[in-house]
Amino acid sequence: MEVYLIRHGIAAERGTYTNDDERPLIEKGRIKTKQVAEKLRAINLKFDLILTSPLIRAHQTAEIFQKVGLTNQIEIFESLAPDSDINKWLEWYSQFSEPNSNCKLALVGHQPDLGNWTEMLVWGTVKEQIVVKKAGIVGLNVPKIENPLGKSELFLLTSPKWLI
Repeated sequence: MEVYLIRHGIAAERGTYTNDDERPLIEKGRIKTKQVAEKLRAINLKFDLILTSPLIRAHQTAEIFQKVGLTNQIEIFESLAPDSDINKWLEWYSQFSEPNSNCKLALVGHQPDLGNWTEMLVWGTVKEQIVVKKAGIVGLNVPKIENPLGKSELFLLTSPKWLI
């Protein structure tokens, strides 16, 4: 299955909100995220499902992707919040029945988690070498097996500047 890890767009600066979970995308972040989404639509990419972190900036990113026509379905997934454990997603993934063999799943979350999850899925360990830029995308072929850690294939790692 193709799994796309997408970092939220540019958000308000840390410390500008009492509760960091409530930091929204800023105008520049909304514009860049929409440009990335439009580029993905132009190459006919469509997600069967987008799972998003519950934090507002990630959810707003997922909504922009939905408004551009990249998905019909968004679900909040608590384990995509910062400092989350990939094992909760792996448990969900093992029970997820894809609608077809060409299923495309997007996960909208945060750095360093998305970089770490990429490393776990590709290498089986965290090396702290992959950085996902804001509105950047990682594309992985994740096998539908019990434990895909270290068995996934990286086919895309791009920052938004290469998409817009």
